[in-house]
Amino acid sequence: MWQYIQSVLIFLKESRRKETNTVFKVRAKIQSFLGDENKYPCHFGYKIGEEIIYDGEKFIGRICPDILTALAPKVFAMFAAGPRYIEPAYYYPFWYAPPSIRDESKKISDGLGFKNVLQTHKESQYHMANLITPKAFNWPPYKKRTVFRSNAFICPDTRTATLVKLEAFDLSDKGSATPWFRRQMVILGKVLQKPGIVLNKIINEFSEKETYEIYPALSPILLQTLVEELELMGYVEIQNKSVRPTGKGKTKFQEFKAGLTGEERKALKI
Repeated sequence: MWQYIQSVLIFLKESRRKETNTVFKVRAKIQSFLGDENKYPCHFGYKIGEEIIYDGEKFIGRICPDILTALAPKVFAMFAAGPRYIEPAYYYPFWYAPPSIRDESKKISDGLGFKNVLQTHKESQYHMANLITPKAFNWPPYKKRTVFRSNAFICPDTRTATLVKLEAFDLSDKGSATPWFRRQMVILGKVLQKPGIVLNKIINEFSEKETYEIYPALSPILLQTLVEELELMGYVEIQNKSVRPTGKGKTKFQEFKAGLTGEERKALKI
């Protein structure tokens, strides 16, 4: 028991030492009411289209306490992984199977005893089955693998069933993410100067002082990670290991540069 407690304490200690990597701004949006909002109105007063944003250091927007426990872990996951984050349920293949009924005679083939119902069930408007994505359990099945691809959750008051969808919509430039974001913007500036530059050659565009004296110190693997996140946000495109800026990337860099002081631009050499 004592060894277990020691391991937990070591884990917590090491976790506090870790530096925050580049992270993403996360938006949670009130998408719809799957329940009967007229009969069971949202007592927090949410309206469709209302947003909650986490920018890396603070939440912006109103947060109902009933959704807080569902919101926090998803924001944390997307804050770190951005659009790469996918719910584990996405990987289940059964979303693309038809409905079924029990049939003991089928046990000899499937091992459990189910019979396919080769049609899509249509339930009443406020049936609990409507809380599942409408592209699941259809026959014929939906042709693209999209079930659980987007990140969302439903308010625990299933009478109203407020659907909240989340997305990582930009790189975080706040709080402890600031140094990492600045590194990315300077990298983006290098790509703008040399469109089509080979990914592993970008580091050669930095002087030794720029590489090692500015936090975080650059290395090939770190630079690769930062460029990958620029690509995820649509600021660069990578083809055959060549990196090219996009129009969106050019605008982002100009906005970043305009927000710096003269001393900061000089220090970053942009």
